[in-house]
Amino acid sequence: MKKLLQIIGAAWGAKKIGGGKCGCVGTLFVFIILYVVLGYVLEWF
Repeated sequence: MKKLLQIIGAAWGAKKIGGGKCGCVGTLFVFIILYVVLGYVLEWF
């Protein structure tokens, strides 16, 4: 369940932050960063 929340949260954040402004590569880069950060955050719960 945590992995699903991690993926959904990272995808939503990447779309909001990198959607249209940075292009495809920028959105992918933001997704990877958010995925890693959310992994650390969700371990606390």
